[in-house]
Amino acid sequence: MDQTHGAGLRIAILGGGTAGWMAACVVARAWPAAQVTVIESPEIGIIGVGEGSTPQLAHLFAGLGIADAAWMPGADATWKAGIEFAGWSDRPGFERYFHPFANAVDLHTEPAFHRAAAARRAGRDVAAHPDGFFLNSWLARHRKAPLPPPHFPFAAGYGYHFDALRVGHVLRDHAGRRGVSHLARRVVEVEVDTGEVTALVLDGGDRIRADIFVDASGFRSVIAQGALGVRFLPFAGNLFNDSAVVMPTPPGARGPRPSTRATALSAGWAWDIPLTSRTGNGYVYSSRYLDAGAAERELRTHLGLGDADVAARHLSMKVGRVETSWTGNCLAIGLAQGFVEPLEATALHVVQTTIEAFVQSYADGGFTARHRTAFNASIAARLEGIRDYIVAHYRLARRSDTPYWRDATSNDRLSDSLKAIMTCWFTGGDLVREIAAQDIARYYAPLSWGCLLAGYGVFPDRPAAAAAPASPDFADFLARCGGNFPDHADALAQLAG
Repeated sequence: MDQTHGAGLRIAILGGGTAGWMAACVVARAWPAAQVTVIESPEIGIIGVGEGSTPQLAHLFAGLGIADAAWMPGADATWKAGIEFAGWSDRPGFERYFHPFANAVDLHTEPAFHRAAAARRAGRDVAAHPDGFFLNSWLARHRKAPLPPPHFPFAAGYGYHFDALRVGHVLRDHAGRRGVSHLARRVVEVEVDTGEVTALVLDGGDRIRADIFVDASGFRSVIAQGALGVRFLPFAGNLFNDSAVVMPTPPGARGPRPSTRATALSAGWAWDIPLTSRTGNGYVYSSRYLDAGAAERELRTHLGLGDADVAARHLSMKVGRVETSWTGNCLAIGLAQGFVEPLEATALHVVQTTIEAFVQSYADGGFTARHRTAFNASIAARLEGIRDYIVAHYRLARRSDTPYWRDATSNDRLSDSLKAIMTCWFTGGDLVREIAAQDIARYYAPLSWGCLLAGYGVFPDRPAAAAAPASPDFADFLARCGGNFPDHADALAQLAG
């Protein structure tokens, strides 16, 4: 086998959708001589719980050579500077905060933010709300596209909002141009021998044999959990949400915002994802506290729909992860691998990280499973790290008006990592140093943790009367930087031509 180009390597991907076609594109780019086949049943639709991404997706498209203009208009896509959280805290002045994607300009403001937050935690009367420190927060507030012009000397991080089905089609078409085969067939059996998959049996009796099988079959996890019996580890003990109700509304009159909004409701939270053609809305909630009918009514009230004739779609979520993502000759990705709810839009990020890391590990191991144990440990740690950050949103929220929130904010089923971060914050420790010591910045950096904690107003109730140095005011600096960026609606119109 040509270890550079993957000649002779056969890869079968069960399931299309965004996850399956993303895997096909990454594999075809890494091993252009490999034989890659996607088997996608025409009877099974895409879940489509989330329609947002992290900046990782921008890196994928850049690596594939797919420019924004080549796919965004057809996928009703908009740019995303970060996520606004509303209603998660009842502290005056902290009813909402923005979690920005990192921007190179932050190098000039982030140290001051951490100093201000540390002083505020020490009881000094210092302004430390994160929204005044970061450029992407300013861009979102002023509806600017996070696209630096050529003369601007700093790079900007951004993600996207999009129609998930159409993005899957973009990736499918790109994979086809790279020689990936597509079979619109149904798999009726997975043949296994001594812990490895030997073939996928299609309706009609045809067998697909391969060296590597990628399970992108969604929550059904046909190969990994079904045929190979990989254990599923639920996160229900500290992530309560297991259901969602989804419905669209027309786009806003001012055009789409460059940000997602997550609004806390009685038993979970509602997303607001602005596309060019519509706004995607959904309520992620726990069925232990709210039934489907009540959740739909609450979402309709939140959206001001009342009895409007807008259809709702109800979904169930299987929150947790498989014990091993790479088992035998099978790699589980997407919902077949696990799901940590869509609060921070990490689903595609995990897919991309998993498949890229697998390609590297498999090649480094001489196209063998030599690095499988290390790979599985790394992916499991990433999923656990993402889970901890999501759990922190609920555990540290400052509201207790419903049974759901009282239970969520008192839940003590926390990892040692999360406990250490909370202890560091509440005892006035160095958050940046703690995250570095745990080596978890690759999941969420100090900026993200600081925005979450300071954004909730998790500070002493009564600042000390002693005088404190004024917190730096970056309003003018951010406005001068932000003035270089285009209006979001104008940039989308220009992109569409």
